[in-house]
Amino acid sequence: METQNDRREMDEYLILMRLDLLTKEAQPSPEQMQGFMEMYNNWVGDIAARNRFVGGKGLSTEGKVLKPGGIVTDGPFVEIKESLAGFIMVKAESLEDATAMAAACPILYGEGNSVEVRMISSVHEK
Repeated sequence: METQNDRREMDEYLILMRLDLLTKEAQPSPEQMQGFMEMYNNWVGDIAARNRFVGGKGLSTEGKVLKPGGIVTDGPFVEIKESLAGFIMVKAESLEDATAMAAACPILYGEGNSVEVRMISSVHEK
């Protein structure tokens, strides 16, 4: 039986995944990376199976950081080792619901890694 919560439109949330992409010792071996990717794919697959996955992307380690005064530096990890490695968007009933999904992210198994959850509050039209 459908409830009022089933009919309620869910908000979208961004789950940002940060990790150390710079320090050689922090990088996983190919075997470890394969295991991590399997855990990651299972995590995303579980979210998708519940019809909560909106999309997501991994990010290149190359980039630029722009600052006021026309300053452009190589990035994305100029001042800190932890950088944005990727993101996914999910549908959730609340920030707490999205946070519970993010808490299962395998990125959190790495020391110093973090996951940030933010509600998408507005959309820029084309």
